[in-house]
Amino acid sequence: MADSKCKLIVIDGLDGSGKATQTARLCERLKAEGYLARTLSFPDYKSDGSAAVRMYLGGRLGDSPDDVNAYAASSFYAVDRVVSYLNTWGRDYQSYDYIIADRYVTSNIIHQMAKLKEDERDDYIAWLYDYEYRRLLIPEPDAVIFLDVDPAISQKLMSGRYHGDDSKKDIHESNVAYLDSCRKSAAYAIDKLGWTVVKCDDGEKMRSIEDIGDELFDIIKSL
Repeated sequence: MADSKCKLIVIDGLDGSGKATQTARLCERLKAEGYLARTLSFPDYKSDGSAAVRMYLGGRLGDSPDDVNAYAASSFYAVDRVVSYLNTWGRDYQSYDYIIADRYVTSNIIHQMAKLKEDERDDYIAWLYDYEYRRLLIPEPDAVIFLDVDPAISQKLMSGRYHGDDSKKDIHESNVAYLDSCRKSAAYAIDKLGWTVVKCDDGEKMRSIEDIGDELFDIIKSL
């Protein structure tokens, strides 16, 4: 892959952590500073490349996340990303200053590594990096920022998103035990891979959107 001046910044976190909101705000703030910037969001549900992801999350391949093993599910998401790169933002990566992604390869580590035993984590991460970055040749991010939210608070936020109708949640969102395992996977990745953490709640409620956004912008400026 050709060298690029573009900074690819990934905003990740568990469901309900505010990723979409903060990704959009950060991009607009960078534009206001005079930078050429755009956002990405994964999965790309409008693309044919996400067909397998939609089947998986919709429960058509099994009612539980564990019905599809970590490597198979990871491949679904990887296909979505490489199709998106080839189809929509690969050229932008060669000319933009910043691309801000709401989820990326990092989400496979959070959500799919949670299905594996602890002593299998390092092998999985090595496989994933080789598969997506070295073989599929999508760009490796310059920084990963994890939005950390207490699961009890994020569950309340998701219930609000669906107006109390929990049947609208996908097989990830509706499985609290699985989400707890995902948080443990994220903690492992933060320590091993050096992700930056932004704590988004005070233990009882979410910090303000503006306060979180200011912290994110300060992190980006430090790059």
